Parts: sequence; structure tokens; C-alpha cells
Amino acid sequence: MLRKVDKHSGIPAYLQIMNQIKSEILLGNLRAESQLPTVRELETIFDVNVNTILKALDKLKSEGILSSEQGIGYFVVRDASIDPEITDEVKSLVRSLKSKGVDLYTSLLLIEEVWKNEKL
Repeated sequence: MLRKVDKHSGIPAYLQIMNQIKSEILLGNLRAESQLPTVRELETIFDVNVNTILKALDKLKSEGILSSEQGIGYFVVRDASIDPEITDEVKSLVRSLKSKGVDLYTSLLLIEEVWKNEKL
């Protein structure tokens, strides 16, 4: 679900927008050929200037994630959704970490370190 950007997070708004759109694609909420809301609608959803929206969309387009048709809008190029089983496992891990009082940043550091050091 797309939501307002956090203007006090220290992360540029266009990056937050890009990350939200990528997340929606990964979660399967936006699939190949899905049309994004109009730029004006996105401006209202994210509560930022239209130029910020266009910057995010253009960067996603240059990454090959979106395409655009003049006067029609922006579209998702390809599916990139994650297997629902993996999503469920991640949700379970997050619930466990939260129930034990582990904050987001510590969780991310822990996952990164385990990722780097875990051998297959």
C-alpha cells in the first residue's frame, strides 16, 4: 500500500517513493503490465511535489522496472514478486523479533551479518 513519504527520515523523498513501488512489485501487489496511478494521484498519495514523483518514476524507468506511454501513464515492466512462502517466513521472523523487543535497525544489522557469513 502506497503511503505518504516521511519528510523527516533523512532519506530523500524520491528514494522512498522508489522503494515503496519496488516493495509493491516484490509483494505481488503490482504485477507486469499493471498501470500505476496517475502522476497527479501519486502526488496526492505521497504528498510531495510532482517533480519528485517524476524523478522517482524516471529512475525506475531507467532501471527497467517501469515503462511509460506518453499521455497514458507508467506501467510495471515485469513481475518480480517473491514466493509467498518466503514472505510468510519473513513475517514470522519479524513477529518474533518484535515480540523479543529487537528494533528494526538491530534486526537489519543482524540479518546483514548472518547473510554475509552464512555459507550454503
